[in-house]
Amino acid sequence: MKTNEQIYAADARDYLPVFARYKIVLDHGDGVYVYDTQGKKYIDFLGGIAVNVLGHGYPALVDAVASQAKKMIHCSNLYYTEVQADAAEKLAKRFGGGKVFFGNSGAEANEGAIKLARKYAHNISEKKSGIICAWHSFHGRTLATLTATGQPKYQEGFGPLPGGFSYVDFGDYDALEKMVNEKTCAVMLETIQGEGGVHVPPPDYFKKVRALCDRYGAVLILDEIQSGMGRTGKFFAFEHFGIKPDIVTLAKGLAGGVPIGAFVATDKVASAFHAGDHGSTFGGNPLACAAANAVLDAMTPDFLANVETTGAYFKERLLELQAKLPWFVKEVRGTGLILGMELTKEGRDIVNACLEEGAIINCTAGNVLRFVPPLIVTKAETDELMNVLERVLPRFS
Repeated sequence: MKTNEQIYAADARDYLPVFARYKIVLDHGDGVYVYDTQGKKYIDFLGGIAVNVLGHGYPALVDAVASQAKKMIHCSNLYYTEVQADAAEKLAKRFGGGKVFFGNSGAEANEGAIKLARKYAHNISEKKSGIICAWHSFHGRTLATLTATGQPKYQEGFGPLPGGFSYVDFGDYDALEKMVNEKTCAVMLETIQGEGGVHVPPPDYFKKVRALCDRYGAVLILDEIQSGMGRTGKFFAFEHFGIKPDIVTLAKGLAGGVPIGAFVATDKVASAFHAGDHGSTFGGNPLACAAANAVLDAMTPDFLANVETTGAYFKERLLELQAKLPWFVKEVRGTGLILGMELTKEGRDIVNACLEEGAIINCTAGNVLRFVPPLIVTKAETDELMNVLERVLPRFS
């Protein structure tokens, strides 16, 4: 067995240096806890960045993966599998009808959504190609999704980027209305911005956006790769706003840790794709779909209600901490179990300090502590995390 130092050295020698890693080596997990190779226990309020929705070692998920691995891990999409058909049926029903496509990641899901929107719009008019996205958004790291991402720092050095993308402030309907026109193919937004700092739009925003897209025949794409899969207390975050998009994208928590991505489209928009227009070798493979079925089956009304209740409790505790440190904690925002605490200073050192105290959290957008724990987390476990934050934050304030 390698020592931690040997693992660090091997990583530095052999792995592309694209991650700013923390100096621990994780070994296994149980529920909302993970353990490193030294046996230290951590409460996990990052959940693989909103991926481990059922925590670690969830019996039904483990059994589904193990059982399917014994039967068949992969077969080509030239053939049918029951587990894929079941997963597509469950997602389509959640969406209220439509068609599903499975890929392997959130970026792939968004790439597919962009392609479908462009093809649909092209059938209406060859001039209809513009896609409007939001500043501070994050949609992936492939060239098209990187271009859709409204953060220039991620785009530097990768030009020329695909054309046809423009940006507007998230939640600013008036600015969006000025940009949408007859040449607009799609409006592509996160329902709740995750990487950009956990931003929730005004309550009436998406109803106005939905009506605007309808007026100009533009496709509304909602990226719920981070905010979907029950994270807000609703299966889809857009349910909070009383609308339905033309396309929604999912990934992260969809299979509880097994790589998968998906987009779901209304029948009307989906009709633009025909055989050969899109595809994936690994997308929708039996192993990933078996895992997705286990996760989808776990998302019962009681499960989602618990997410909503626990999330509200957690947010209340964070607001109490803000009240104690108003000069340091600028804002607490989010819904359900996607929450952010904006600070008046950079947050990476705080993340490191929490790690030393046995708590895994994350900092995004420079100064926003982000909390996306497994959806099985309890109030008692939330209190455990809060005890760490209450010890650590005053040291930096």
